Amino acid sequence: MTYTVLTIEDQADIRRLIRMTLEFQDINVLEASNGPDGLQLARSARPDLILLDMMMPGMNGLAVGRELQADAALSQVPVVMLSAMGAPHDFQAGKASGVADYLVKPFSPRHLLDVVGRLIEDSRQAGTTSVTNPGD
Repeated sequence: MTYTVLTIEDQADIRRLIRMTLEFQDINVLEASNGPDGLQLARSARPDLILLDMMMPGMNGLAVGRELQADAALSQVPVVMLSAMGAPHDFQAGKASGVADYLVKPFSPRHLLDVVGRLIEDSRQAGTTSVTNPGD
């Protein structure tokens, strides 16, 4: 089964690292470099998981997370917040915006794969992923 992950991240080098890591595991990766484009892509593509940078110019990750949670079609898609900020209040702000997990930059590719795999599997078992496989 192929999964789709949307990365909303303003830094091209981080998007590239994420894409290379996930594509190595045959995960389809979509990319947006800002919040508004990411929301539009999430609504049109309905990814299985969203990786969301907290600090972006314009619309930050917390605002994007709240928008995703307010959208009935996307509110069940797991969101992982990516941030260089790792203080307890940063985690709490991420949780309040609806994220399922929080990765502090820099993170290892292995840790990224573990979190993505776990959340997609949990979501699939709960029946909330957008991927359907008639053979299942």
